[in-house]
Amino acid sequence: MKSYFQDTKNKGGVVEDVIYPTRTKGVAYVIFKEKKVAENVIRKKEHCLTRKVGLMHLTVSHFNEKVFSSVRAILDLSIFGSQVILESLVMDLKKKIPTLCFSPLEYNGRISVQGSFLAIKRLKEFLLLKTSSLLEKNKSFISDGEKRSRQSPRRSLRRSSNSVEPLRPSVPETARNGETLVLDTDIFLYLKKKSRVYESTLKKFHVLCQERVDGEITTICIKNAQDGSRPNNEKLVKEYIEKYSHALHSELRKETFVLEGKKNRAKNIKLACEQLSSRYLQVLINFYKTHIDIIGSSSDTYLFKKEVMELMRQKVR
Repeated sequence: MKSYFQDTKNKGGVVEDVIYPTRTKGVAYVIFKEKKVAENVIRKKEHCLTRKVGLMHLTVSHFNEKVFSSVRAILDLSIFGSQVILESLVMDLKKKIPTLCFSPLEYNGRISVQGSFLAIKRLKEFLLLKTSSLLEKNKSFISDGEKRSRQSPRRSLRRSSNSVEPLRPSVPETARNGETLVLDTDIFLYLKKKSRVYESTLKKFHVLCQERVDGEITTICIKNAQDGSRPNNEKLVKEYIEKYSHALHSELRKETFVLEGKKNRAKNIKLACEQLSSRYLQVLINFYKTHIDIIGSSSDTYLFKKEVMELMRQKVR
């Protein structure tokens, strides 16, 4: 791998390091001495590594691409009650968003979905539209029923036993009068904790945000803080935050330290991360019981992880 990417015939140059194996199966990280060389390698459309078994085609991309490519969410489709055949709904979802992976539908209406963040976002938008559509149908059904009840009370009574069960709305109360924005949780946490853009935008446009973190997805409900504020402010804030979060989506990279094995090892990893946090101000460190996520630019996360491992080796000695 190293000799291939150092060959000028392959648009390569001096390679400082090749990291393999990595957390992702079949993925290797190649670190070039010069940024220009890395860009030239990216521009070359085809890369083939010669092996004894034949040619191996390589897919080459920037270090920070597709970082948050996989998101897992649990859907509770039971909110649709008896109005929708859930199996048919799942089939429709699979056709509309084929890039998503669905688990078997459980008896209680829950189903696990995995795919890219943007695909999960499309899924949520589709389900919210479906919910709104059914709510409108319910309102229409109820209003028609009221008309019939005024005309013929007995007829209405006979029908009441077969009436459709009302659908419980999944749209947050705040979102009905404001704007709703869905973000990747890692992106949201970085945006809120490491960027001044989020808080400054809310203050500038005099809006409040109701934030709900649900695993890997965060829903933000945006609403004017003052009655006299312009209604358009909510939409402007949504568009601005969404645009900025998309930029972060392509710039940021995430590394994970798994806290397993000996207790001393996990403790040393935590101490190393805390020790380095004051030097890497643009790196977000999220501590969890089972792991630690490091989020930042490609160069920062690479150097951060490298220094953590060096500190770990020093403690082992």
